[in-house]
Amino acid sequence: MSGGMLKQGIASGRLEPGQYARNFSDLHPALDRHEAFVEADRCYFCFDAPCMNACPTEIDIPMFIREISTDNPLGAAETIFEQNILGGMCARVCPTEQLCEDACVRMEAEGKPVKIGQLQRYATDIAMEENAQFFTRAPATGKTVAVVGAGPSGLAAAHRLAVHGHDVVIYDARPKAGGLNEYGIASYKTPDGFAQAEVDYVTSIGGIEIELGQALGRELSLDGLLDRHDAVFLGVGLGGVNALRAEGETDGSHGLADAVDFIAELRQSDDLSKLPVGRRVVVIGGGMTAIDAAVQSKLLGAEEVTICYRRGQEHMNASSFEQDLAASKGVTIRHWLQPRRVLSENGKVSGIELEYTELKDGRLTGMGHTLTLPADQVFKAIGQTLEDETAAGLALTAGRIETDVEGRTSRPGVWAGGDCIAAGDDLTVTAVAQGREAAESINGHLAGN
Repeated sequence: MSGGMLKQGIASGRLEPGQYARNFSDLHPALDRHEAFVEADRCYFCFDAPCMNACPTEIDIPMFIREISTDNPLGAAETIFEQNILGGMCARVCPTEQLCEDACVRMEAEGKPVKIGQLQRYATDIAMEENAQFFTRAPATGKTVAVVGAGPSGLAAAHRLAVHGHDVVIYDARPKAGGLNEYGIASYKTPDGFAQAEVDYVTSIGGIEIELGQALGRELSLDGLLDRHDAVFLGVGLGGVNALRAEGETDGSHGLADAVDFIAELRQSDDLSKLPVGRRVVVIGGGMTAIDAAVQSKLLGAEEVTICYRRGQEHMNASSFEQDLAASKGVTIRHWLQPRRVLSENGKVSGIELEYTELKDGRLTGMGHTLTLPADQVFKAIGQTLEDETAAGLALTAGRIETDVEGRTSRPGVWAGGDCIAAGDDLTVTAVAQGREAAESINGHLAGN
């Protein structure tokens, strides 16, 4: 163990310099050609493939795997991109163990599914490396569409609209395009600048302009966008973070932070050795963001990292694979605990008091007795909320934008998709599907249908 591990409080440089690159290397190294052939050969090529039905973007999985098995990776990539233009990212971050691979017949027969996600990455990586283009723009329609948000849903919508010949302007509040893919996913899942490479690939079809530093409710308004464009698609994600509602949360103590901000800072860091992290870290939450924050804290050199979740393991939104990954990295996951008080000394977080919980008649209830965990850094990862200014004048359901099955909002000329809508489930692949379907609806609207 490095002597740097003994640093108290929040500090940088906890590890030897070379350890950072090793810790944040690719979680799933790419398959080589031989490995892809061997894995593709395991597929039964089911006629009524359950894996395809389990994919939110309905990729023809047996078809693209057969194309790989016949040494046609570009054909496989075309099959994937026809349904999911962000197939490269989804191959890296999709919870395939809960979707297509869980439905794989091999999984049912022998408990070992075909590695669909890694095969998808094999094909899409080759296509992107060769800059292979499978789409041709239709003749220009003279129509323009504003896409607000350059994340998965917005990029998918923009690409499909461009294919139909419409001109698209993507507006995004951040300094870089990519949304969640650029700012919100653990670095070890998408190393080497893949998110930006994918943005470049998606927009290379032409007819798509990106304007950064443009936020709805600040530089932009729906009225203004509708004045300048023929339609608007909102893929703004969720910008707010839920509060712990714990005593001491609003005291401004150093060391209490939002997990999404920590992940974004890490993703944009040029030198991880300069990124500070606590010696004892506690993450509150049970989803993918909680896992990503906890694992990356450990990889940065935190000595003790604990995830505390208010319900049981079976209720966690994070997949079993992600939970196992956290455990393998030395993260402790504790259940049936909810935060009651953030402790601090001299303006710095010193610990967190948590109350044991239980379910009574289906409702979560505090049991009245508590425990205290020492901590110099506490991350909030208990869900995000829609910022008020991004949905001004639109009907909401459960705090998110209400849409119909085609993504139309309550305001004529405005569509929405991704995490910001009530039908969103916080998965990249679902956001892509919703962006694509909304684009088809917008195209029909602009064509007068």
